[in-house]
Amino acid sequence: MELRTLEYFVAVAEERSFTKAAARCHVVQPAISQQIQALEKELGEPLFERLPRQVVLTSGGTALLPHARACLAAAASAALEFADRSTLLSGSFALGTVGGLEGTRIPRLLGEYHRRYPGVSVSLAGASSPSLLTKVRDGGIDAAVIAAPPEGLPAAVGSRVLLEDRIVAVLPAGSRAANRPMTLDDAVLSPVISYSTDSGVHAFIRDAFAARALRLDIAYATNDVALQVALVAERVGIALTSGASPVLAADPRFVVVPLEPAIRLRKVFVWRLGTQPGAPLRAFLDLWTELSDRPTRGGATA
Repeated sequence: MELRTLEYFVAVAEERSFTKAAARCHVVQPAISQQIQALEKELGEPLFERLPRQVVLTSGGTALLPHARACLAAAASAALEFADRSTLLSGSFALGTVGGLEGTRIPRLLGEYHRRYPGVSVSLAGASSPSLLTKVRDGGIDAAVIAAPPEGLPAAVGSRVLLEDRIVAVLPAGSRAANRPMTLDDAVLSPVISYSTDSGVHAFIRDAFAARALRLDIAYATNDVALQVALVAERVGIALTSGASPVLAADPRFVVVPLEPAIRLRKVFVWRLGTQPGAPLRAFLDLWTELSDRPTRGGATA
């Protein structure tokens, strides 16, 4: 018993005519007649009573009709589901990341993206902001989250702001300067722990001190904020680091104070312009827009 034969059977039953059923199914009448006869032979009884002007169902045909319709409906439903599955998003999405994103919307975005588009292979590449920006501009990766350079982004990339950040000073607990903002002039009096020259954040700090004609010597250079504050806890020096980092949560070993004047920067999501974004990147941008309209859970940094 084949689906096509059942389709012919239902067509004859509903049209009450082999001729009309043939037209409806876009086949010649003898083809339908042969299929119905074969079905009747298979089931062992006639399905239609052939009258001069129409055909009507026999008791056997009446019994078969709901089963035939159910089979055809189930087949149509399966075909529709797999047609939808064939249009599910697939491919790859390469995202570059700097450190300190665990408290931002990025984990939430990637989690929701994974749930919606399990067919997309997502790869993360950690590196410094300048390196990631070059890879995005050259097409080496699809997108990246970076510290926007002080001179601005090149025209070849699009961007969305992830968060507004500022550099803070992290001092050992009990420091006499812990109860007030720290000036840049005071900061250079202590050994400084901060980002290495390959970090995009380093340029903001360097330029701020240079603008005040201050020489900034970084005694311990590392882009790992957790290591920076661990060195502060060991009283190696003071850290100049990202104020948005979750590592700076209340800890009795150190205190966090603002800098004067403030050193501000942005972390941004960037992608290459000039070419049509691939479907995985477009889906990520659409999801970013969608989730931006919802309240952020748990007060996480946007």
